[in-house]
Amino acid sequence: MYVYGPIPSRRLGKSLGVSPIPPKTCSYSCVYCQLGRTTDLTSTRRSFFKKEDILDEILQRSRDSVFDYITFVGDGEPTLCRDLGWLIKNTGEAQQAPMAVITNGSLLFLDDVRSDLSHADIVMPTLDAGNERTFRTVNRPHRGINFDNMLQGIVAFRHEFKGHIWLEVMLVKGVNDTAEELESIKKAVDLIGPDRLYIVTPIRPPAESWVEPPDPETIIMAQKIIGQAIAIADREDGAIESGKFENARQAILEIGARHPLRRDQAIEIERTFEESGIVEQMLKAGELTRTEYESTIYLLPGHFVRGRSYHRDKRRQKQ
Repeated sequence: MYVYGPIPSRRLGKSLGVSPIPPKTCSYSCVYCQLGRTTDLTSTRRSFFKKEDILDEILQRSRDSVFDYITFVGDGEPTLCRDLGWLIKNTGEAQQAPMAVITNGSLLFLDDVRSDLSHADIVMPTLDAGNERTFRTVNRPHRGINFDNMLQGIVAFRHEFKGHIWLEVMLVKGVNDTAEELESIKKAVDLIGPDRLYIVTPIRPPAESWVEPPDPETIIMAQKIIGQAIAIADREDGAIESGKFENARQAILEIGARHPLRRDQAIEIERTFEESGIVEQMLKAGELTRTEYESTIYLLPGHFVRGRSYHRDKRRQKQ
């Protein structure tokens, strides 16, 4: 299944997600990633699946769903899909719906990637650092990607792109949230000149257990230093559409692998299918694992959790 949702998004309202790449295929292995550590760290673009199959599923699901955006996001980095431009263009020709791409921005220095994204309405790159050292600490990129190339790629895309660029900065406590780090991020943001800037914080269990969101005072400081930034520190609200699945178990596993579910969200899916006790059965069978992050309980697919690095020791692991 390539299409999921619609799911509630803190920036895009109701988002119909499209994943054109295999799970955890990415050019980064970010310490805060809600999908855990990257298992296929690569910067090589490939055709992972038959593009016609992905398009057919997009068109079918978009006809049957109510949403604000069709969002190409993937279970890693969507621009690694060599067919992304074809998918965006053909989806747009068949469906009069706004399209967004959530990307880490790492490959925008490539001409073909910028060309592929030119057909989208909104592109949302990530910028979590203003220098090479912090870039490697937070994002842990593929060895073929450096900070300068990444930044210049986003800047070049800004000059070429006719749509909207919404830049996202993820702050991790004690890593990229000091005044010095925020000043360096501001310099990079000013070079890009995005249409909108979001400051976000980890809200779901991260890849590394030591990752914590900044204090509220730090978020305010970040807004003052970076300027014109919209802070999003609260969790998303709204129902997750699960009616396209055969049963609650399938829906919880499929959605949870791409969008880690809070316990209340998993229970709500169970109720949607008028089933009871499914969540508890899945926990006992090891299909789900209970994890608490920032005083909120999440239920993650069992295989998904085992790829993570949860330790009793909360000390930061230096990269």
